[in-house]
Amino acid sequence: MRLPSSLVFRAVCAAAAALLFSAAPRSAAAQSRRDLVTITPASRNDLRTWDARTERMLRDGALRIRTRGEDAMIRGRIIERADQFYGGVRVFGADVTRQLDGGVLLSVFGTIYPELAVDTAAKIDADRARAIVEERSGAELGPSRQPELVILPRDQGFVLAWRLRAATDSDIRQYFVDAQDGTIVFDYSELKTQAAVGRAQGVLGDTKKISVTKAGSGYNAQDRLRPPAIRTLDMKGSLSRTISILNGFPVAAADVASDDDNNWTDGTVDDAHVYQGWTYDYYFKRFNRRGLDNRDIEITGLANPVRRSDLQTSPDSVVGTFFLNAFYAGDGYMVYGVGLPAGFFTRLPIGIQTWDFLSGALDVVAHELTHGVTEFTSNLIYLNESGALNEAFSDMMGTSVEFFFQRPGTGSMQADYLIAEDVIRPGGLRSMANPTPYGDPDHYSKRFLGAADNGGVHTNSTIASHAFYLAIEGGTNATSGLSVPGVGAANREQIEKVFYRGFTELMPANATFAVARAVTIQAARDLYPSNGNVERAVTEAWTAVGVN
Repeated sequence: MRLPSSLVFRAVCAAAAALLFSAAPRSAAAQSRRDLVTITPASRNDLRTWDARTERMLRDGALRIRTRGEDAMIRGRIIERADQFYGGVRVFGADVTRQLDGGVLLSVFGTIYPELAVDTAAKIDADRARAIVEERSGAELGPSRQPELVILPRDQGFVLAWRLRAATDSDIRQYFVDAQDGTIVFDYSELKTQAAVGRAQGVLGDTKKISVTKAGSGYNAQDRLRPPAIRTLDMKGSLSRTISILNGFPVAAADVASDDDNNWTDGTVDDAHVYQGWTYDYYFKRFNRRGLDNRDIEITGLANPVRRSDLQTSPDSVVGTFFLNAFYAGDGYMVYGVGLPAGFFTRLPIGIQTWDFLSGALDVVAHELTHGVTEFTSNLIYLNESGALNEAFSDMMGTSVEFFFQRPGTGSMQADYLIAEDVIRPGGLRSMANPTPYGDPDHYSKRFLGAADNGGVHTNSTIASHAFYLAIEGGTNATSGLSVPGVGAANREQIEKVFYRGFTELMPANATFAVARAVTIQAARDLYPSNGNVERAVTEAWTAVGVN
C-alpha cells in the first residue's frame, strides 16, 4: 500500500518540506503486449474451441498443471492452473485457469503466447545470474533465494532470462537477467504498498486479547492457537537486520517480539500480531481458506523496521518504503511502516494528514496479507492492469475484514470504504466509494496510462474496487452517470464470495480489467445460479465503471 507520491512537512515550519516522490505526468501511451492471446470465451462454441485447444496444449506439454484441487466453495468442482512452457521453460505471465465439473469444462480464462521462437539453452548459469543481481541491487541474498529460468515476453520479442527477487532499503524488485549475455533486460518493483493469551494495547489506545507463547520466564509473539505459525518480529529499528531477513537469511530467536509479563504495550507489534490472526480467521470463516497458501504457510510480520527518530537522517527511499508504507514481501512476510513522528505530516489531494504506525489499521494488515493470498493463487503480475487488480483485490478484502470484525460507521476503528483511515488521518489513502477527491479514477476512461508506480497499480486499482463497492452498496458512478442497485449491505457476503472466487480461482496472472469482469461474472453464475440479482449487480457495476 505504498504511498506513490507525497510531501512530508514539519508542522512547525512548512518551508522545511522534503519532497519524497514527485508526481508523474499522465500519458496517453498504450500498453502493448506482443502476440498475446487473451482467453475469455464469449459463447459455448468459444468454450468448446478453447477446451480442445487447452487439452491439446496439455498433452503436448505446452501447458503444464501448476495446481489442481477441489473447489472449496462449490462441491464437486475442480480448479486447475496451468503455466505455458516452451522447450521446457516457463513463459513468464502466461497461464490458464480451468474450472471443471465431472471432467467437463465449465470455464477457462487465461493469457498465452501461441507464436514462440527462442533459444532455451542458457549460456549464463544460475550462480552467475545470482551474482549479477547482487551486484546490481547491492543486496546479499540468502541461500533460499535461487533464480528461475523463464521466457520473458518483451515488445521486441522473447528473451530467455533468469528471474530473481532482491530486497534493499528502498524496494523489493524482480530482476530478469538475460541468460545469453548476462545483461539485466527488465526489472520492476514488487513492493506491495499497506499458546497463551495476553493483554495488548493497540496503536490507537484500545485493548485486546493477544495469542502468544510462553517462553521461559516471558512470552513470545508466536500464535499457537491457530493452525499456522503466526509470528511477529520486533526489528527494534534495525533496517539492516530487516533487509537481511527479507533477503532470505534465517530469523533468530532474538528477532521475535517478546514481553516479560504478558501485558503487551508496544502498539505496533501488538496490532500487527492480533490483526494477522483476525485476517486468518476471516479467510477461514468466510471462504474455508487455510491461510495464505491454503496449506497454513507460516505468517511473519515485521514491526519497527526503522526508528521514527531517524526520519530526518533517512534517505527519501527509506522514508517512502519503511516509514510511509506497509508491504507484502513474499513467502508469507509482511513489513509494517512506522508512520511519522509528532510534528510531521503529508499533503495529499484531500489535504494535510498525519501518519500513525501502519499496523494500527486492520484494513492495512488484511490488505498486505491478501497480497499473500494473491501470490499463492492468481499471482497477478504487479504491472499495469494486472497489478492494479492485485492492489484492488487487497483493498476489497482489507475492507471486507473490517466489516467482518467492526461495526459500520465513520469513527475510529469502524468499518467503511476508506483505506487506512484509522492511521492516516483524516481520510485515509484511498476511497472505494468516491475515488475522485483522492486523485484516483472512478472510471476506465480516466485510468492512468503512464509508467510511474508500475503503470499506476495503486491509482488504477480504484476502478475495480469502486465496482466492488457499487455491487454491494449500489449508487451512481459520477463519470458514466450509470446507476447500480447493488445487492445491499445485508448481502455483502455474496459479493465478497464472488470477487474472492473470481480473483483466487479463475483469474490468470496477466489479467486485464476486461478479464476481471468476465471472471467475476462467471463466479456469480457459479455461486448463485438461481439468484440473478448477484450476477446483475456485478455486471452492472463493471459497466458503470466503464469496463466492458
